Amino acid sequence: MAETGRRRGLDSRGYIEREGALGRVQAVFRPVVAVARDRVLNVFGARLHSAYLYGSIPRGTARPGRSDLDLLLALREEPTEADRAEARVLDEALDKEFPQIDGAGTLLVSRAQVLSEPERYDLGWFVACLCTPLLGEDLAEDLPRYRPDSLLARETNGDLALLLPRWRERIADAVTDEARRSLVRGYSRRLVRTGFTLVMPRWNGWTSDLHEMAEVFGGYYPERAARMRAAAAAGYEPGAVEGSKDSQEGQESYSAVLRAYVDDLGPWLAEEYARVHGVKAPRPGDE
Repeated sequence: MAETGRRRGLDSRGYIEREGALGRVQAVFRPVVAVARDRVLNVFGARLHSAYLYGSIPRGTARPGRSDLDLLLALREEPTEADRAEARVLDEALDKEFPQIDGAGTLLVSRAQVLSEPERYDLGWFVACLCTPLLGEDLAEDLPRYRPDSLLARETNGDLALLLPRWRERIADAVTDEARRSLVRGYSRRLVRTGFTLVMPRWNGWTSDLHEMAEVFGGYYPERAARMRAAAAAGYEPGAVEGSKDSQEGQESYSAVLRAYVDDLGPWLAEEYARVHGVKAPRPGDE
């Protein structure tokens, strides 16, 4: 694949540009964002350091009735179980009140965690490059600029081998079609993003579009391109899995996709990732 010219997602100096902005939020989602902003402040008050949007809504690519609302809240202290319970109540209320979103999810972290050395090229990068400030002081001001290099690749997605045993457990516990569908969507997205960051330093650019990620990956690993394109489609709409609609055949199709992920694509990708970029540094609490 040719590697000439400035790549998408980078500024003139080769740093990853922040991908979202409040000005990109489509009109249909602005009431949701406004209410979420007010309620976050009401619920967390002085405990809140800063709040951010991420995902398709601040990128301006969200689909009414299909996309979810993603929030990241950085608290001044470590989040407690009570904080997480309040966040779940907030999410459920927003999802119930606004039909233009298909669920809401609030990620709670602490200011210290975002700025910590172990998270500098993982959670710190996520906040600085993929999160759009909504409330408070922007933590990106205290973080470095990021290039699409091997260090960033390793520290963001170099832990797939650790995840695969947990994935297998969750697949075994998924007894309904809806549970399998949810796993297909989540694992598809993770595998596509991991495949993309595997080749990201060679491509020298950034994108959050799953289809573009799969195409970029396929340029370097053509023998795996079709599987990655299919994973990108399932990441957006698990119903893209052939024969997957509300039937026993559909359940078998979801199960077959999940088995292929943990028995073939996932292990291969984890091994290739470790060969090319190494393994992600351990985090506190890792088994």
